[in-house]
Amino acid sequence: MHSFSNIGVAAALAAVALVLLLGLANMLRGGASNTSQLLMRWRVGLQFAAIVLIVIVLLTRMH
Repeated sequence: MHSFSNIGVAAALAAVALVLLLGLANMLRGGASNTSQLLMRWRVGLQFAAIVLIVIVLLTRMH
């Protein structure tokens, strides 16, 4: 069970990092501001999901 939760947390963090890097690349190349806004919204949503997942994993491991 621990390996499944570890993989889930790693995947969530990787997704956040990927969207962050895509947003950074878009900003550095002078991409469309609509794309930057969309990537920012995705990043915030993914960060929220990652935090919720981490809290759930920590709470289940305490018991």
